[in-house]
Amino acid sequence: MKASAVANKEFTIAKIDDRVYGAFLEHLGRAIYEGIYEPDHPTADENGMRGDVAKLVKDLNVPVVRYPGGNFVSAYNWEDGIGPREERPVRLDLAWHTSESNHVGIHEFADWCATVGTEMMLAVNLGSRGVDEARNFLEYVNHPGGSYWSDLRIKNGRKEPWNVKLWCLGNEMDGPWQVGHKDAAEYGKLAANTARAMRMFDKSLELIVCGSSNADMPSYPDWERIVLEHTYDHVDFISLHMYFFNPEKETANFLTMAEKLDTYIETVAATIKQVKAKKRSKHDVYICFDEWNVWYHSKEQDKKLLGGNSGWPHAPGLLEDVYNFEDVLMVGLILNTFIRRSDVVKIACIAQLVNVIAPIMTEKGGPAWAQTIYYPYYFASIFGRGTALDLKVDSPTYDGRYGDNAAYVDISGVHDEEGSTLTFFLVNRHGTENADVELSLQGFATGSVIDHQVMTHPNLEATNTAKNQDEVKPRKGEGATVVDGKLSVTLPPYSYQMVRVKI
Repeated sequence: MKASAVANKEFTIAKIDDRVYGAFLEHLGRAIYEGIYEPDHPTADENGMRGDVAKLVKDLNVPVVRYPGGNFVSAYNWEDGIGPREERPVRLDLAWHTSESNHVGIHEFADWCATVGTEMMLAVNLGSRGVDEARNFLEYVNHPGGSYWSDLRIKNGRKEPWNVKLWCLGNEMDGPWQVGHKDAAEYGKLAANTARAMRMFDKSLELIVCGSSNADMPSYPDWERIVLEHTYDHVDFISLHMYFFNPEKETANFLTMAEKLDTYIETVAATIKQVKAKKRSKHDVYICFDEWNVWYHSKEQDKKLLGGNSGWPHAPGLLEDVYNFEDVLMVGLILNTFIRRSDVVKIACIAQLVNVIAPIMTEKGGPAWAQTIYYPYYFASIFGRGTALDLKVDSPTYDGRYGDNAAYVDISGVHDEEGSTLTFFLVNRHGTENADVELSLQGFATGSVIDHQVMTHPNLEATNTAKNQDEVKPRKGEGATVVDGKLSVTLPPYSYQMVRVKI
């Protein structure tokens, strides 16, 4: 099978916002407790945070982490997570039918973010609470001092404000599973009032309003239109969520979910334009895709754990998908889509970061390791920063359950002008044929291939485990060359590759 592409220096999409490689941590399962926080672990620092996990996160260079939820935030009292640990209340979390110790709150999370070199993206509770609690939380986090909430922060050990800029106005409020679920108009009015109050404190905040929980919601895409009609000039982003699944074990169909993702983004981008035009606004709203990942491997296990007969356990092993090689391909396709949609998708958060549908796994008291999907996320985060190129790709296609005309060879390209490099991320969706790819580099003074990484495996079900952490990992590629301004590379069946060219 042959495929070709053109990368022209003048044909670009947008500057990629670094925050498109963000992540998410919720008080859910073992994401926080036994994930990032385990005071008795041999690698734990003075704050009880696992050093081995911190190292894996640092290596990813995660620009921003969303916290504390997720469904959890819709009944969360942020005040429970401040002050002396021994005085913090234990609460019942209705979202996940568990108990919450509140041993980790805003102070601990902020310190961890500083340790791993990331920024905070905080969510306020617009389910069971509202404007007052949101403005108080903002004052606690961002005001220098001399007020009730800021002075309480200082009393609790943090003199300087954290100056958090990104704030989520609730979570998945379109979902009937959400504590405090609202219809679009009801939520839109509350979100607008909350945004107005928060902007009275600081006009420079970046505010994110809830979009649809997924593209199959009965209210989609009217939800986006109605909510934005209430909030458009008061917010900067609308959030989208999507999870990717393959319980039928049909790889070709599974991989066409990237087409469904692209259509989802395109539809909401059009809705944003419609509302902007209707309001005659000069303001721009972008997409924050703040929950995305493959999620289906743990579903049956989770049904048993969430059955309601196990009491209210603290930090049970929920949503612990063990990712395989097939998931590498899907995650590569998702990240390629975000790069190609970088004109409208400015923030994205893989959900989640540790243990809960996550690229990083841990054992209590034991090791932490990279799951298979860690690697495409790593390559995109480290090398996918710069300007997205508008590639012209000519590839054979196929039709699948979630989208038609899916290119067998899926490619995204990034021009890092500062680093004088071109980086291409390539996925071969064909299960039996090699793809010989020729990529014409127009307008670039091309040099040679400086890095070539390949991920492939004879077993799509292959996983990384605590005892065998390197079963699925990248290897150095061979045969990628640049001759006469053309990059040539061969992609094995069902493979993911990254090729970097010095220019």
